[in-house]
Amino acid sequence: MKEDKEKVEERYTQWKSLVPVLYDWLANHNLVWPSLSCRWGPQLEQATYKNRHRLYLSEQTDGSVPNTLVIANCEVVKPRVAAAEHISQFNEESRSPFVKKFKTILHPGEVNRIREFPQKSQIVATHTDSPEVFIWDVDAQPNRNAVLGAATSRPDLVLTGHKDNAEFALAMCPSEPFVLSGGKDKCVVLWSVHDHISTLAVEEAPTIKQSSKSGGNNAKATESPTIGPRGIYQGHTDTVEDVQFCPSSAQEFCSVGDDSRLILWDARVGSAPVVKVDKAHKGDLHCVDWSPHDSNFILTGSADNTVHMFDRRNLKSSGVGSPVHKFEGHDAAVLCVQWSPDKSSVFGSAAEDGILNIWDYEKVGKTTDSAGSKSPNTPSGLFFRHAGHRDKVVDFHWSACDPWTIVSVSDDCESSGGGGTLQIWRMIDLIYRPEEEVLTELDKFRSHIFGCNS
Repeated sequence: MKEDKEKVEERYTQWKSLVPVLYDWLANHNLVWPSLSCRWGPQLEQATYKNRHRLYLSEQTDGSVPNTLVIANCEVVKPRVAAAEHISQFNEESRSPFVKKFKTILHPGEVNRIREFPQKSQIVATHTDSPEVFIWDVDAQPNRNAVLGAATSRPDLVLTGHKDNAEFALAMCPSEPFVLSGGKDKCVVLWSVHDHISTLAVEEAPTIKQSSKSGGNNAKATESPTIGPRGIYQGHTDTVEDVQFCPSSAQEFCSVGDDSRLILWDARVGSAPVVKVDKAHKGDLHCVDWSPHDSNFILTGSADNTVHMFDRRNLKSSGVGSPVHKFEGHDAAVLCVQWSPDKSSVFGSAAEDGILNIWDYEKVGKTTDSAGSKSPNTPSGLFFRHAGHRDKVVDFHWSACDPWTIVSVSDDCESSGGGGTLQIWRMIDLIYRPEEEVLTELDKFRSHIFGCNS
């Protein structure tokens, strides 16, 4: 264990020395409590040198104070503005001036997953340690102080339908106000928030019992309007760990679980699986993402340390389906995968090894780079490793507004005894821009340097 810690520290020290070379922008923010989920909210303001965004985070407390859903305001410096020495000057123990807490919602139970509605990004859904899904209008919710004994905030809507706890699998539809969830009851559940309109006439809403883990404030019950599901889908034999909508169809979605299955569903043809891949990985599946650029491609991440890319045209309903490619570059379970909004062949994967890898499947099979010197032990398709976290990277999210900008969080409890680390970062553009373009630019620099010396 001591050796592992020394190895991580050595890797981190090496990474920190490379920050001025590898990054165009980096903000490091120390968290008092671990955050299990981080999401970009709406862009608030555009200025000459930076943009201001909403950021959604969770605070996973030890019960001495309530668990919270945090709405923060965050400033992202635009490309080629920050000086290299500036971005490398940060203290791991301090909070970044670029991230400021704006509002706190006292959450009934832990916040395991946060997802925002693409159509209205101030509406978010949260998964907790209970069967319900909570819907919050973060603009309308009052700001609360997280003090012992405080009553929890009241969700704007509660989605019911799971028979057991649903902790992680949560997704929002890109085109319709639909919510998808999976849980320990082995079910995938679909709701339409449109259905909320019909419940507003009901005078007395059912009461939702508070979770006992919410920091000693489970004496009162929260009264919120509730809606039941549009559909319940059964096909998994173990906990459903993640779900995702097809970006091109509100009726199609997929799910993965601890049974090693990847299942594709279509609400138009009933509640039975359309395609079931029984052995999608050699271990439990933790995460899934469906490409927004090409709806044939689906990514899965697993406890077997790998990411698999599937082409749904190759999947058979008999359960036979091999991945188009296996991406092997993590030393521990993969917890989160997400396609980049900026380039169709690029995606990220975060794992318990503390690494966030950026991959490009177009680079798979290319043996050499432009200099003819590909490292022999570099995993195929890998083109950037973010090693700024020193413990498991539990979540990350690409920004839809600031190209190539990522927010990532690690739960640092095992390495430092508590808290977490939030980082907002963007690799230097020389890494991802077309080679010819970069070489031309470097050539201009070279002639400029020689010109200055003559």
